[in-house]
Amino acid sequence: MAPLAGRWRRLFAGILDMIIVSIVSSPFGWTSYQEVWNTNLEIWERVPVEHVIPMSIIGFLYFWLLHSFWNGQTVGKKVFGMRVVAVDGSKATVGQIAVRELVRELMSWVCCVGTLIDLGFILFDDRKQAVHDKAGKTLVVDA
Repeated sequence: MAPLAGRWRRLFAGILDMIIVSIVSSPFGWTSYQEVWNTNLEIWERVPVEHVIPMSIIGFLYFWLLHSFWNGQTVGKKVFGMRVVAVDGSKATVGQIAVRELVRELMSWVCCVGTLIDLGFILFDDRKQAVHDKAGKTLVVDA
């Protein structure tokens, strides 16, 4: 099996991937307003409604499709020479990648705390696995 990918390279690859996902998904995230009756003040109020579900779907699809069908790599992992594999070193399955990315996406919904916990595991785990890697039974190795 290839050696485990370095923590710094994983960080920089993740930053590059998030920039790409942000650029692609930004037209699909918008704020609209809804009129809501405030029973305490007995008035109609305008409340902002954030539409983040389309952005989350785009992020999930980016990571899931590329990891599943592009040699276990996203653009960031390709640039920094890494790929995702199953814990035994074989090619990760589409299902493993789906679980991995679903957990990553769900943890990102818990504001910064979920992402910090998820990525914090990379620092202390002997196999450099984030929570989403553990859930999907995957590793990130040198390509």
